[in-house]
Amino acid sequence: MATAASAVLSGILSLSSLVPSLPQTVTNGASILGTLGAPTLSLTGLNGIISWGSDTVSNTNPYVGGPVSGVGPTYNFNISRGFIAPDGVNKSSLLINGAFPGPLIEANWGDTITVKVCNNIYGPEEGTSLHWHGILQKLTPWFDGVPAVQQCPIAPGACFTYSFLADLYGTSWYHSHYSAQYAGGLVGPMVIHGPSQVQYDYDLGPVMLSDAYHTEYFKIVEQVMGVNEGPPFSDNNLINGKMNYNCSLIQDPTIQCTPNAGLSKFQFHSGKKHRLRLINSGAEGIQRFTIDGHNMTIIANDFVPIQPYTTNVVTLGIGQRSDVIVEGIGSPTSAYWMRSDLSPHCDLANQPHALAAIYYENAVTTAKPTTTATPYDDSKCGNDNLNLTTPYFPFPATSNPATTQDLVITGAPNASNIFLFYVNGESFRGNYDHPMLVLANQGNVSYPFDPQWNAYNFGDNSSIRLIVKNEFGASHPMHLHGHNFNVLAEGVGTWDGTIVHQQNTQRRDVQLVQPGSPAAPGYIVLQYFTDNPGVWPFHCHIAWHVSAGLYINTIEQETLLQKRVLPSSVAQTCVAWANYTGHDVVDEIDSGLKRSKERNVLLF
Repeated sequence: MATAASAVLSGILSLSSLVPSLPQTVTNGASILGTLGAPTLSLTGLNGIISWGSDTVSNTNPYVGGPVSGVGPTYNFNISRGFIAPDGVNKSSLLINGAFPGPLIEANWGDTITVKVCNNIYGPEEGTSLHWHGILQKLTPWFDGVPAVQQCPIAPGACFTYSFLADLYGTSWYHSHYSAQYAGGLVGPMVIHGPSQVQYDYDLGPVMLSDAYHTEYFKIVEQVMGVNEGPPFSDNNLINGKMNYNCSLIQDPTIQCTPNAGLSKFQFHSGKKHRLRLINSGAEGIQRFTIDGHNMTIIANDFVPIQPYTTNVVTLGIGQRSDVIVEGIGSPTSAYWMRSDLSPHCDLANQPHALAAIYYENAVTTAKPTTTATPYDDSKCGNDNLNLTTPYFPFPATSNPATTQDLVITGAPNASNIFLFYVNGESFRGNYDHPMLVLANQGNVSYPFDPQWNAYNFGDNSSIRLIVKNEFGASHPMHLHGHNFNVLAEGVGTWDGTIVHQQNTQRRDVQLVQPGSPAAPGYIVLQYFTDNPGVWPFHCHIAWHVSAGLYINTIEQETLLQKRVLPSSVAQTCVAWANYTGHDVVDEIDSGLKRSKERNVLLF
């Protein structure tokens, strides 16, 4: 597979120039990401306004407090279907304001971000929602955006307005949390400006890395949830939504493919420092990001500023972000390849290599770079060793958590011979009609009638330690909503109790757990304070693994949660959803439920 993929890359590299054969409007709709016309971001906050005052990365713990500006940007998002060709293969996609990737959300630390989301998905109709990845939502758990957990889906023809505090700062993204919908295009970058512990000259903004599938997402879900069906292989790999594809590989004459669709391009400046905001916004694969001839200094992982360290490759699991500083070591007329590879060792990819071109200020912007790829170690299906990462603001993990929960991940066919994932022997299935947060707010926190909701009620315990053991032979990027967690340890085998950097452990909101087996499971040990009353998902961020049930929900501070007053829009959204499903059966075949209008019963 790796040899065939390398041959495809060689074919792409043999292009005589980097003049695209398709306009940006055909490949990516209204998005300008990946073009030299994409603006650089401000170095002093949105609109040049520094709203965080004297708060810095060294004197302010953002998990305890931070600025509140009382203002913030407002966005209007229209979600609909449209045809685009990110790599030259024309396909029906789900778009936000006609763009893939979706529009950049930009705010300052302490701003209130407001997004009105209107669902205009037709032909066929679908529900939808948007999740704001990494935002803590301490004041607004009902705006986290997960159907069946915090809200009902947004019904076709309806709108829902999210409003939340930009409580952390750095780089993140937003995406649909309805089924595997984000694999169909519903993703976009999010940048929250805040203080920086290092100086740089240019902020080049988001660099979104995503595996790509030519098949529509729902057909892949049908495959994943089918009898005796294997997992899907991605068709390509994209940087800011762009890459070329070898059209000779397509056997179906009805599929329209244009060679040399166009690659993303970036502008570097000789002798200057550039900030790149790397985001793995894909569906399945671990990304290995490199720049030919250049080292990178990592300054943040997820929303956590760290003590800078230098590397020649950045590894990102799905949902993870790293902010890097790259020095402009090239001459003013030079050009270099930027690369991101889906790991041949860890991922399922037919064409794992993504390319983009970096042009220095006086380079010919249609010339093909001739630089050589950076070698790297691809043997570990996990993140960098924990001892490399030290958060800039110390936030020690207590050695005696209030409660500890073991979570064992397994995978096997069920009685119908459909492959499912399990956590402690249970595979998640949600109920879009009855969000768990609403029930918990009303005092129902036991959920005795549906163990498949995988709810873990941690009551009023002040801290939680999760020991995740992966007995399955593939890695999982495990994401916790509503928190950044301390990563105490990771590895394969049996944890010996050692905590890496106990007084200042790595923190982030996604951590890869390595592949394992029952005899030698991959493991991660996570810990966090339960300072955010709510119902928070903890799940693998691989789209197809979520579809197959690799997902639990954590209930924390139930007493305080029941005192929260939910906005009326949450109930109104459920009423609109109930009205819609009363006349249209929702064919939710993965980890959701579908309601039969004929019998008004839940079908499993």
